[in-house]
Amino acid sequence: MLTAVPPATPEDDLQAMRLALAVAEQAVGLSDPNPRVGCVLRGEGWQVTGFTQAAGSAHAEVMALRAAREAGHDPRGATAYVSLEPCAHHGRTPPCCDALIDAGIARVVVALEDPFPQVSGAGLERLRRAGVQVEVGLLAAQAREINIGFLSRVRRQRPWVRLKVAASLDGRTALNNGASQWITGPEARADGHAWRRRAGAVLTGMGTVKDDDPRLDVRLVPTARQPLRVVIDSRLDIAASARVLQPPGAALVYTAVASPSAWPELPHVEVATLPATPAGKTDLSALLADLARRGINELHVEAGHRLNGSFLREGWVDELLVYLAPRMLGAGRDMAALGPLERLADGLDFEFIDCTRVGADLRLRLRPRGRDHF
Repeated sequence: MLTAVPPATPEDDLQAMRLALAVAEQAVGLSDPNPRVGCVLRGEGWQVTGFTQAAGSAHAEVMALRAAREAGHDPRGATAYVSLEPCAHHGRTPPCCDALIDAGIARVVVALEDPFPQVSGAGLERLRRAGVQVEVGLLAAQAREINIGFLSRVRRQRPWVRLKVAASLDGRTALNNGASQWITGPEARADGHAWRRRAGAVLTGMGTVKDDDPRLDVRLVPTARQPLRVVIDSRLDIAASARVLQPPGAALVYTAVASPSAWPELPHVEVATLPATPAGKTDLSALLADLARRGINELHVEAGHRLNGSFLREGWVDELLVYLAPRMLGAGRDMAALGPLERLADGLDFEFIDCTRVGADLRLRLRPRGRDHF
């Protein structure tokens, strides 16, 4: 028998769910490919939190229940605020909805239903059948943003693609001679690493590898794991000594070469062949589908103007992350090679979703205007 639910005002619920969403952010760089979930348990005179751990470890609800018991609190009759529907299937861990039921939780407030086929409302239904009071939809838009990559992979079978560019006020990402370090300041570079940490994979092309020999790992902010480094190399020209292929973390090279067996084997590097376009380039649609199958939720693209142009022209970019430095460079390399247009109406149209000062630079986030993402 469930005990009485502690009384809560609408403002109490909002406050608790805001905290659950903030706690969910602590799973960034940790929980992939699982979603980032935060849970707040609130009883009479006490409150604890939990967030999803690394894949195969405890989910947010279990972590919060552990915290309650370790603090000497009885969770019976408490309210659970969860940023995503508690899971209803036995994967690498038992169902979280069962853990809440077994603990005697009386009320569960959920921000967003989980679209994963083995959950998708089943967790909510199991809670209701057990006599738990269930409410859904509080701060759903904010919860969607935290797990936008997970939602994209489940619903569209491809990652959420975020294309990052650092440029001058006149849109130059490098001088004509290729010099680009550093257009933006240290604060913007650290912020860019924080966005790398959010991603399951960071992708670049061979042009960038040849020009800059980047590492593309996360090192300017703390992280529990390194994203997969991905290189598009249609002709498999990359040298085994390229910095992007070195630890920490694993690397993946996509090529159009049918038999890549001649390339040297490295224990932390995989070479995968994908279909080629008629122009002999790697098929981006096949690449995105393959990354989704590998469990990549968010793909962070840091490439040159040619590959940026390909992603944009083919409509694969879901979000632009642009750092603008307060300087002008004149002639140089563009953000993206889109080709000359005959009409203004043919341009790619975006809308701003965020504009933030980062050190001396400006961070802009934009998404394609009018696109119904999912």
